Amino acid sequence: MTKSALSATLLFGVCALNYPDALPQPLPFSIGERVGYDVSVDNGRKVGDGTMWIEGPVDVRGTSTYLLRFDSKVRIALLTGVSHSSSWFDPVRRLSLRFLKHEKNPLTHDDVSVDMYPDQKTWKSVDGEGGNSPDALPLDELSFIYFIRTLPLTPGATYQFDRHFDAARNPVVISVIRREMIPTPMGELKTVLVEMRVRDPKHYKGDGVIRFNLTDDECRLPARIESTMPIVGKAVLTMKSENASAQCAKH
Repeated sequence: MTKSALSATLLFGVCALNYPDALPQPLPFSIGERVGYDVSVDNGRKVGDGTMWIEGPVDVRGTSTYLLRFDSKVRIALLTGVSHSSSWFDPVRRLSLRFLKHEKNPLTHDDVSVDMYPDQKTWKSVDGEGGNSPDALPLDELSFIYFIRTLPLTPGATYQFDRHFDAARNPVVISVIRREMIPTPMGELKTVLVEMRVRDPKHYKGDGVIRFNLTDDECRLPARIESTMPIVGKAVLTMKSENASAQCAKH
């Protein structure tokens, strides 16, 4: 299949399984990238802060990885919630090898620690739970955000992946909605609105829906993220700072 034919398959139908051949080179993100967010509720009131950043390189079982991180802290009245996620991402094969998550608030407490073994298509957590992965290119909920940034963002395109390491969380459906301008503390930004739908019975009743406004440029930075958070309910993270524009412009 030629590259042009494969690109057409990706844009106008469900993704073919050999999608790495169609991904843009190089990656639109790199070690050192850092994005800061205001966290607000539906009425626009600020209730916290968040940060996404990339450390590394970090060795995982002989593979050099990007360490993707996301932290947030929210407070409403006397209730405080924190969330910390880390994903060890192989930038060559574009897959995850390890995932950690810690969430704590007055209502729930959740800890996840998983190692993924792509060659065996398996995963195992520190508490002994494990299973088979449906794809040899596994991703977790954090690395999926970065993976989306590598896709062709043509409005109207829809992608379906069985790449979440936990088979019960698949399929993950990505829909590119439209281009739009959004207000941020950094001024108005040109963005592409993308919707991710994933099975998440722990946090949602059935499917969970997360919406991202990615900057409409080489960086594809998540300028706005709309999701559901403990305590807050529907929450919006809006970019207030970033250091990536100069870096990705050099790619």
